[in-house]
Formats: sequence, structure tokens, C-alpha cells
Amino acid sequence: MAVDNNVSKEKSVHVRELIDQNKSKRNFSNMMERIIPTLLFLIAAISILTTVGIVYTLLSETIEFFKVIPILDFFTGTVLKPLSQNPEFGLLPLLNGTIISSFIAIAVAGPIGIMTAVYLSEYASDKLRRILKPVLEVLAGIPTIVYGFFAFTFVTPILREIIPGLEATNILSPGLVMGVMIIPMIASLSEDAMTSVPNSMREGALALGSTKLEVTFKVVIPAALSGIIASFVLGISRAIGETMIVTIASGSSKNFTFDITQSMQTMTAYIVEVSSGDAAAGTTIYYSLYAVAMILFVFTFIMNLLARYVSRRFREEY
Repeated sequence: MAVDNNVSKEKSVHVRELIDQNKSKRNFSNMMERIIPTLLFLIAAISILTTVGIVYTLLSETIEFFKVIPILDFFTGTVLKPLSQNPEFGLLPLLNGTIISSFIAIAVAGPIGIMTAVYLSEYASDKLRRILKPVLEVLAGIPTIVYGFFAFTFVTPILREIIPGLEATNILSPGLVMGVMIIPMIASLSEDAMTSVPNSMREGALALGSTKLEVTFKVVIPAALSGIIASFVLGISRAIGETMIVTIASGSSKNFTFDITQSMQTMTAYIVEVSSGDAAAGTTIYYSLYAVAMILFVFTFIMNLLARYVSRRFREEY
């Protein structure tokens, strides 16, 4: 009997230890459950706090610029001479160069990108699509500075043989190369949108006697229109924010002209020029950097909002 009592006591002690261990584990688990949501929230808030910090920095320095330069003169001025004895700060030359280069880029990337997406989605076999799409997306991984030197040393000399009046630095060459750069974005996003269209819609149109081409342009593309438009908007936004290609190949001439054979400067190229060390901190030209950056930020922000609106407004659910 004494032996049995000792055994039962040992068992009860062992069970009690297991219970205590489980309680400690449960307490630690409950503590982690309370900490993890807060930790994840802080991590998620980093991007928001970063955006707020960027906006605050740009806005505060831009206000300092507009204390010296009237805002109307800045937005309507056609002359930009920040380093002259009588400096003038007009945004229109930079805005003009940015819009023209982006227009050239989208004129190149739009048709090629959409046709590439049509081929990959509707005509290429699965095996060929798995080969071509990664090859196409390699273009997106090339550093933009490589594109810039390619535009300056290869594309421009060829264009000068075709267009005798073309300057050594011009807006046409970087615009064309930027178009090549954003082809993968437009093609890939458009192809994804077309692929998501149900095959039942294609089969129904074919059953009614439509050709493959008619199904593509009258059924698939209208059904995927929201994704295609969003890809175009994002492509334009990418072109507007491009820096190195236009910095290298378009030159630094602040011309307000619509002649694409001449040298122009975009907003991003101006930011690079000013931040290269010619402007002392606290000067008007230094603050102009932030004013131009703020305009560029607003541009890209609006383009991204427009892409989201288009995706939601014209989105088809199947």
C-alpha cells in the first residue's frame, strides 16, 4: 500500500508539472498573440509614414520657393534660367519636355505592347508563351542607365542619318527608347487582363461564326479593357518618372519648343542637374528642385489614382 501511495504521489506531481508547463506555454502564446498584431501594424505603417515624410519634405521646401517666386510666374513662365545673373524660373519648358517624351514613349510602347499581348494571349501556344513572356520581361530588368547610353550612342546616330537636322541630344531618341523600356509593362499587364477573360466567351463567339481576329478585337479586348487601360496609364506614369534615359540622351537645354529634333529637358533631368552640386542649400535654385519634384510627385500620384479608378470603373467580373 505504501508503494502504491508513493507511485500515485509521483504521478500527481508529474501531472502538475505538465499542467504548469502548459500554462506557461499558453501565457507566452497569448502574449505573442497580443504583440504580433501591433508589430505587423507598425511594419505596415512604415510605407504610410514614409509617404507622409516625403510629402512633408517636398511641401515645406516648395513653400519656401514660392515665398520668393510667384506661383503664377512659375506655372506660366516659358523661360528657365536658374543659373543666370537674373534667374528666371518657368516650369513650362520642363513640363513640355516631360509630356513630349512621354507621348513619344507611349506612341511606341502602346501599339507594340498591345499587339504583343494579343499574340501571347490569343495566338501563341502554351509552350511558346512560357518562353516568350520571360524573354520579354528581361527588358524590364535592364538598368535605365544602360538604356540611356543605348539611346545616346546607338539610336541617336542612326536617327541623325535619317533626320539630318537632328541634334546630338534631342527628345526623340530618349522618347523612343523609353517606349521600348515600358513595352514589357504594357504587354505583360494587358496579356494578364486578356488571359483572365473566360474561354466560354471566346467559344460562344466562335460558335456564332466569328473569326479568331474578330473574337480578339470584338470580344476579348473589350472584356479586358480595364486592365489594358490601366497598363497604359501605368506605362505613362513610368515614362513621366524616368530619369537616366532623358538625363543622358535629351541634354540639358531648357527649350520651350515642340520640335522633337531639338534638345529639351524633363523635370527628372532638371532635378538631377540641380542636385549634382551646382546649387547651394538655401538658395532659390535649391528650393526650385523641391518645387519641380513636388509637381512630378503630383503627376505620378494622379496617374496612379487614375489607373486604380479605371480598373475599378471598367472592371468586368466573371
